[in-house]
Amino acid sequence: MRHATEHADVPTAELDSALRGGPFHVALRAAIAARGLPLQRVQHHLSRHGVKVGVTSLSYWQQGARRPQRPESLRAVRALEEILQLPEESLIRLLAESDECAAAGRPGRSYRSLVEASDIVDRLTADLGWSMDGGLNTLGHHERVRIGARRELAAREAHHIVRAHRDGVDRFVAVHHGDPGCDPNRITVHALENCRTGRLRWDRESGVLVAELLFGTRLGSGDTFLFRYGIEDGTAGPSREYLQRFGCPGGQYALQVRFDTAALPVRCHRFTQHSAAAPRNNRQELPVTGPHHSAHVVEPRIRPGVVGIAWDWD
Repeated sequence: MRHATEHADVPTAELDSALRGGPFHVALRAAIAARGLPLQRVQHHLSRHGVKVGVTSLSYWQQGARRPQRPESLRAVRALEEILQLPEESLIRLLAESDECAAAGRPGRSYRSLVEASDIVDRLTADLGWSMDGGLNTLGHHERVRIGARRELAAREAHHIVRAHRDGVDRFVAVHHGDPGCDPNRITVHALENCRTGRLRWDRESGVLVAELLFGTRLGSGDTFLFRYGIEDGTAGPSREYLQRFGCPGGQYALQVRFDTAALPVRCHRFTQHSAAAPRNNRQELPVTGPHHSAHVVEPRIRPGVVGIAWDWD
């Protein structure tokens, strides 16, 4: 019989649901939250079990940015089941189910592995001669994401309002992170307003696509510019979140996720992160409103970090 370690609260409905259906990182995050344990305390309890795992690794595991795979890490997962007062094999089972999906050639449960993808994005954008801000400050950034009838990330559209802070800026490089299992070679980019599509680069393993959007004019320092583009994806399995990463402060950001009437989530929430490696916080439940079946967030001022919407299927 397992004994309580700290905060022996009754598991929440969210934890029960996550333990039944996964994925692993959602169940782990819900279990840690239900026990009220900061990651430093979880690490301390693991050390008492003779298992050494860093706080950063625990953070990655509960975000889905890393997966426990080494023997020492699997020992840690079994110890976590006891520390967090979970049924035996509950976390290990979810981990194994996700591994089986990957082995069968199906995409694993959806997560945005920005930590691993960041070096790839840097390499692909550098190949296009693009720096972090490209000489542009963001005054407004509005995105509309469409989730299809197969629960897939079908498409998204972005509307940018920018101001040049140096002379000669004539383009923007857009970054698209596909869901696990996507095929960047089959993703299409459409220049919708005040731009045209230039060069494309992609990395199939990470699902990253970068696209050059040419303005057709050179901006002077202080000039403003509006442009709009769309991306057709639909090449991966079920999507469970959409997020945007910002490296520089800026103006307003708005994100709307619209769901097909044949594929409505059971719940939806917003979240933020200070960085891709940081824990998620500022979680807030979002209604999926009809008749458009959409949820949205608005950030009046962009700050460096991550803003996103996540959802659960039945």
